[in-house]
Amino acid sequence: MRHEWPSARPRTVLGVRRSSLLLLLYAAFYCVYLAAGGFAFAALEAPAEDELKELLAISRRRFLDDHPCVTDEALEELIEEVVRASNRGVSAAKNASGEPNWSFGQSLFFSSTVVTTIGYGHVTPLSKGGKVFCMIYAMLGIPLTLVLLTALVERLMVPTTVLLQTLNSRLGHLYQPFNIRLLHLAIVVTVLVAFFMMLPASVFAALEPEWDFLDSLYYCFISLTTVGLGDYIPGDSPNQAYRPLYKVATTGYLLAGLTFMMLTLTVFYDIPQLNFGLFFLMRSDETTGDPEKVRLQTPGTIGPKYTQQLDDGGSGRHAVVRVKSRHDDSPSPEDTTPVHARP
Repeated sequence: MRHEWPSARPRTVLGVRRSSLLLLLYAAFYCVYLAAGGFAFAALEAPAEDELKELLAISRRRFLDDHPCVTDEALEELIEEVVRASNRGVSAAKNASGEPNWSFGQSLFFSSTVVTTIGYGHVTPLSKGGKVFCMIYAMLGIPLTLVLLTALVERLMVPTTVLLQTLNSRLGHLYQPFNIRLLHLAIVVTVLVAFFMMLPASVFAALEPEWDFLDSLYYCFISLTTVGLGDYIPGDSPNQAYRPLYKVATTGYLLAGLTFMMLTLTVFYDIPQLNFGLFFLMRSDETTGDPEKVRLQTPGTIGPKYTQQLDDGGSGRHAVVRVKSRHDDSPSPEDTTPVHARP
């Protein structure tokens, strides 16, 4: 005779599952956030766009006045061809570098932006065969890149965990585990900003003649967050020395920076109090009545443990207590191995 588990009542608010209601509210907030971004960018960028249009119109009228033999229609056709070529990654200006867009260094840089999903879009395949190969290459390369970055992050979690254990041993008697984890996260973020954004931005500002520090910092942030707008591309300025080597070095920087960015996100998501995505997950009591699944998915029932050092009557000795973490407490500072890597 098959045993049926008693069904558990899902937690509801006004007849709606709590997780679904939270997800609905979050989706509404997200839409408001997108709309606010649209209004902000429109207010910030529209005046600059209007100024640029005015300067372009002045330049166009001046050119027609200086060259009366050129008609407005002929100039318009030339501009359209130039814009069309520029959108395909071919510049109509004098290519002072003397190197094609599809040299080995540039092609290696392009392939790295494809498999890392940065996708600047400043250079794109022109031939049909190139487009087909790009799709196949990305289909295989993106998973390979994710596997590589995940493996590297798992190795980097070893010294990161040692740092957290050191902070816990030094500060565990003064601060709560959550506060120590915040300090640990702040250290990791500081390393990311200092060594993978500020320092490279200084290098790019020195190498790129038309970039200031803000432009370089903007490029580093847009690239490492895989936004990849493509408005700033290193190594494309005229008379760029050692352009292929520069492109290869930039590729190495992007891979290293993406790895440390993933490490930072891993440290962030290992702090339950900061992992807000947990609020929108459907709990087991909303999908099944199996109490074993409820027990396995309920925080605090099988959670990690941490150690506390307690003063033993002022004798200088310390007692190590093994305590299960509560629902409102963070996981053990000594057990910071990513969940997928724990035995």
